[in-house]
Amino acid sequence: MIDFSKLKKIIEDNNSFLLTTHVNPDADAIGSEIAFYFILKELGKKAFIINHSETPYNLEFLDTDRMIEKYDGQKHSKIFDEVDVLVALDFNRSDRVVRMQKRFTESKKLKICIDHHQDEEKFVDYFFIDTNYSATGQIIYDLINKTRIVDLNFQNAYPIYAAIMTDTGSFRFERTTPELHYIAADLIRHGVIPGEVFDKIYDQSKFSKIRLLGAALDSMQLYGVDKKIAYMVLYQETFEKLDAVESDTENFVNYNLSVEDVVIGLLFIELKEGFKVSFRSKGTIPMNKLAAEFGGGGHINAAGARIFDGKLDEYIQKILSKTEEYLHKNN
Repeated sequence: MIDFSKLKKIIEDNNSFLLTTHVNPDADAIGSEIAFYFILKELGKKAFIINHSETPYNLEFLDTDRMIEKYDGQKHSKIFDEVDVLVALDFNRSDRVVRMQKRFTESKKLKICIDHHQDEEKFVDYFFIDTNYSATGQIIYDLINKTRIVDLNFQNAYPIYAAIMTDTGSFRFERTTPELHYIAADLIRHGVIPGEVFDKIYDQSKFSKIRLLGAALDSMQLYGVDKKIAYMVLYQETFEKLDAVESDTENFVNYNLSVEDVVIGLLFIELKEGFKVSFRSKGTIPMNKLAAEFGGGGHINAAGARIFDGKLDEYIQKILSKTEEYLHKNN
């Protein structure tokens, strides 16, 4: 359970904050940063948002004032030195900020983490983590709702709604509770238009993304004796050919689970350095534990891993074999 009074006190007792989130941020990451930023600004605090990755183009509408900056070691070193608090949002492992990791972990400033994932690493002074939350954005909502640190308004409700809507799969994943629908209703009462948010995130894709999705679907294969595992593979040459980017693959992995009888879906993506794997499942098959076998983590039904010390083709069969073990052990 999160101690919101402690979090509120940290905010009130300090004057300047640097917010950051994980590599290739999703809407929960960006939405949580923006909403937390607005809380700080309303309180008269100085705040900066600095991320390792650029904001995906379909999420730029959340950052209307262009507060988010892409990390530049030389440019931003002074900010790290001058702020009072470093805030990790929507991640709990320091390697998730990639080039910023050393700067973040070695800082002597007060460090806090606000998140809803499992398997945290002890890299901050205070953790505000509860895995019962569906999204980090929901934690930001409860910070406002439970402490009255500021009033809920359209400005902070909008990014919170985007965060919750996307991390619940548009309110269809298992952790979508009655309470969450009440929260959504409250956000809507403050002016959020659900269809507008959905349209901007999912229905304004570049042509290159749609073509990349076609390539991913074309690569889909079934695996295992009972064909309950589906996987897709995307190579760098495909990204280059289609002029697509890694963030375009958001939610691609879920298409695997739309196949009849499939209960585990994987998406393998070759990166310029190493590769990443996204894991998804139905029921109680623990994708976070499967991902942990390869240095990753996440939730029970949604997890991921990045591997830098090997080539994709050398790992695919190994990961598929381990996935089948988890299927038979937990299903």
